[in-house]
Amino acid sequence: MANQNWARAERDALCDLLAETGPDAPTLCEGWTTGDLAAHLVLRERRPDAAPGIMVPLLAGRTERVQRRILAETPFPRLVGLLRQGPPAWSPMGLPGVDGVANTVEFFVHHEDVRRARPEWEPRQLSAAFEDLLWRRLSAGRFLLRRVPVQVTLAEPEGRTQRLTKNGKQARVHGLPSELTLWTAGRGRAARVEVTGEAEAVNVLSRSRWRM
Repeated sequence: MANQNWARAERDALCDLLAETGPDAPTLCEGWTTGDLAAHLVLRERRPDAAPGIMVPLLAGRTERVQRRILAETPFPRLVGLLRQGPPAWSPMGLPGVDGVANTVEFFVHHEDVRRARPEWEPRQLSAAFEDLLWRRLSAGRFLLRRVPVQVTLAEPEGRTQRLTKNGKQARVHGLPSELTLWTAGRGRAARVEVTGEAEAVNVLSRSRWRM
């Protein structure tokens, strides 16, 4: 499975689920339906002129307007088809090597955003290879948690640990790499993890909010 394209697999699985749920189903993305999520992902790959607002708050207004327009003007099956097709050759997201780096975690998290917003969901049994890849990508969580005033260490069942932040009292988050990925992406309420450590640090983490 070393050559498995995990980004492609998660993209296809997400598209299958979107086609099943339709545009009005809930997601874990606050305020977004499945239609909003699909429009966001299509914008990210096909509207580089509007995509900077995903990361830059000053430009977010334009990004939101373009996203709403995409959703309003594109039939949902067409939107899912564009997402399944992937970025066009002229898109920065279509450059060689970008897919695995930029999309593996992105599509895993958004796939779970739809799955775990449904009633009676259960975690998927992911392969050891995919769990290992997600573990290696968890260092990106340092950026997401950079303003959290707690020393956060991630711990997975095999005994490996990663320290994401260095300031404040100590807390440790235990779980499978897939669950830790969701936790670091701000989906703590849906992630099956255990948080231990100094009471003040655990309390701060329970109140803190961050998003991928």
